[in-house]
Amino acid sequence: MSMPPETIDNAEVLYWAWSGDMPFGVVNYPDGSVAFKIFGLALCKYRESPTIYRFSCDQEWEAVQDSNYASLAEAMEELPEQYQNVSAKWCKYE
Repeated sequence: MSMPPETIDNAEVLYWAWSGDMPFGVVNYPDGSVAFKIFGLALCKYRESPTIYRFSCDQEWEAVQDSNYASLAEAMEELPEQYQNVSAKWCKYE
């Protein structure tokens, strides 16, 4: 299992999930070819904001896509269809 850093894009990591050898899914270029494979998902919060961000990350925990949510529960439950190749098992960052 690959743990994320404490922060991603200067936002504190609250929960995270790692897909293992098979990615959760992919982000495609407009022509349909694979731009990035998503291995890590991180639920993060910026210090001055109530918004929760879900960062979709490559194998090095570099954020390649993000979405924002009103709550942790919403962010955990609303994974895009493209990120459901592997079930996300959320871990609290400690």
